[in-house]
Amino acid sequence: MEALQASRGATVWLTGLPAAGKTSIAQVVERRLREKRRPVLWLDGDELRRGLSRDLGFAAADRTENVRRAGEVACLVAEAGVVAVVSLISPYAADRAAVRSRHEELGVAFTEVWVSTPAEVCEGRDPKGLWGRARAGELPGFTGVDAPYEAPEAPELVVGPWQTVDDAAAEVLRALA
Repeated sequence: MEALQASRGATVWLTGLPAAGKTSIAQVVERRLREKRRPVLWLDGDELRRGLSRDLGFAAADRTENVRRAGEVACLVAEAGVVAVVSLISPYAADRAAVRSRHEELGVAFTEVWVSTPAEVCEGRDPKGLWGRARAGELPGFTGVDAPYEAPEAPELVVGPWQTVDDAAAEVLRALA
């Protein structure tokens, strides 16, 4: 129990286009941290939209607020000694910078991981059929189709389709060490 109490919290922020692989990587990171008995909480964008951010739409201001809320929850969790693993599109660089700044202000470790999967690969995966619906005009404001995604300029880590999910998760875990 003493080892758990001595755990330092941190936030790992996985950002990328829809279907980039953020969720798959986050699931493996979460599982491996649990196996090491490290306190962890995974905050998934889809789950946050069903609960904490269910009152928000997909306009730019709503996306900014969604990222802010996720960032604040991650700070609270990390301050409590838990690793917050956040998998969230978070399309705007300024919003991610604000989350990073908030972590720095609180003295909480923050690692930005860009899941750098090209749009054509994401669209080819399309596990939820969202890219197809967006192309058909059914989902206006879809990130990567008619809404922007601003790639990180200096993330701590870049992972992508050139590696397996397990290899990407292993890199994330090394960055946490």
